[in-house]
Amino acid sequence: MLLDGRKIGVIEDDPVMGESLLQRLTLEGYDVDWWTCGRDAVVGIGEREHDLVVCDLRLPDMHGEELYQKAIDHAETPPFLFITAYGEIDEAVRLMRSGAGDYLTKPFVMDDFLGRVEDLLSRRPPLPGRTPVLGVSAAMRGVEQLLRRVADLDSSLLITGETGVGKEVCAQFVHDVSAAAERPFVAVNCAAIPTELLESELFGHEKGAFTGAHTRHLGYAERARDGVLFLDEIGDLPPALQAKLLRLIQERTFERVGGEAAVPFGARIICSTNQDLEVAVKEGRFREDLFYRINVIPVHVAPLRERPDDVLPLLHHYTEHYASAMSRSLRGIAPHAEEAALAHDWPGNVRELCNRVERAVALVNGELVSPADLFPEARAVTDNAAGALSTLAEVRDAAERRQILRALEQTEGQVARAAVMLGVSRTTLWEKMKRLNIEAGA
Repeated sequence: MLLDGRKIGVIEDDPVMGESLLQRLTLEGYDVDWWTCGRDAVVGIGEREHDLVVCDLRLPDMHGEELYQKAIDHAETPPFLFITAYGEIDEAVRLMRSGAGDYLTKPFVMDDFLGRVEDLLSRRPPLPGRTPVLGVSAAMRGVEQLLRRVADLDSSLLITGETGVGKEVCAQFVHDVSAAAERPFVAVNCAAIPTELLESELFGHEKGAFTGAHTRHLGYAERARDGVLFLDEIGDLPPALQAKLLRLIQERTFERVGGEAAVPFGARIICSTNQDLEVAVKEGRFREDLFYRINVIPVHVAPLRERPDDVLPLLHHYTEHYASAMSRSLRGIAPHAEEAALAHDWPGNVRELCNRVERAVALVNGELVSPADLFPEARAVTDNAAGALSTLAEVRDAAERRQILRALEQTEGQVARAAVMLGVSRTTLWEKMKRLNIEAGA
C-alpha cells in the first residue's frame, strides 16, 4: 500500500520534539500539520481531513483525552497515536479501548515511532482520491493530480501523447471524478470517420439535408448535452470542420447540416492528439486560433517506456481482468515474464501491453504467464539450451534488485519511503538489500 503523501497532524507543545517529528515525518514523505496547543488542533482537524493524528497527552491548554473527545465529533475521525509519559499509560490504554489507535511512551526510538505510524496508516483505507488510479509512476501521479484539480472546471483540455498511452482513459477519468460524472461522455474518433460523413456525425443533420437523410439525425455535439464531448485525434480534423469547431467553442452554438436554427451547445470539450499541433499550426495544417481555444489546459501523457514503474501494475491488472473475463484459472505471471516485460520498450504503449496480455491469457497452457506467452516472436531466444537459462530464483533476485534500486533512486536513498513504494515493511526491505548486496546510499 502506498503511504507517502498521507496527511498527518502532530500536536506537540515542546518545540524541539515538535520540530523533530515534523522534519522526520516530512522526510518520510508525509504531508504534516503541526500544532502546539489543543485549541488550534481541534480547529485544524475540523478544517482538513487527516489520515493520522500524533498527540501528546499533556498539552498546555487541555488534556489529550479532551482533545480526542472533541475530534471524534467529526464524521471522519482519524486514528490517534498518543505520546505518553510512563505514569500516563493507564490513561492511554483507556483511550485505546475507546478506539483511539495506539500509544508510545517517552522516550522512544524514532524507528519505533515510524513503525507505529506506518502500522496505523496501513490499517486505514486512504481518504477518497488518494490511491493512484492512472498509474503509480511519478509521471502518472502528476497527470492524475492535475486532472483532479481541473475536473470541475469548464475549461477545454488538450491531452497529448503517443498512440496507445491512454489519452481516452485520462479523458474518461477527469469526467468520472467531476461533479458531472452522471452526465453523458461522448467520444468521437476524428480519424476513424470518413471525411464526407464527419460533419453530419459531429453536428447532425435535418431530414432531407442530402440524399438518404430520411429523418433528423442528432450529432455527437447534441448528444453530449451538458456532459463531455471528447474529440480524439483532433489533429486529423479537416480544415473546413476546424472552422465549425471554432465557432462551436466560441459561440456555444452550431447548426445541423441542412438546418438554419442555431442549436445551443452545453458540453465541455476535451481533445486529444498524438500529433505536435504547434508544428501543424506552423505548417498551416491546423488553425492557430482553434489550437489556442482547445489548449487552455494542456495535459501530456508520457509513453510507457518513460514510466517503467507502471509496467508491472498494468501487467497484473490486465492479467487479472482477462483471466476473469475468460474464466481462466491462472496463478499469475512468471518472474521471468515480469523481467521480460520490464526489459521491453513497449512501442505500442499501454495498448500494446493490453493486447499482449489478452493474447497471452487466451493461449497460455499453464498456470503462469510465461515470456513466450507475452512475446511469442522472441520464442527462439527463450528456447535456447536449458543450461543457458537462469533459474527462477536468479531471475526473481535480478527483478527485485532492479526495483529496489529504482525505488531508492526515486526516494534519494530514503529506505522508509522506498519500502512504502515497494509495498513491504522497512525490516523486509533491509533484509532484501542485505541479501542482494545493496548499499543504503546506492
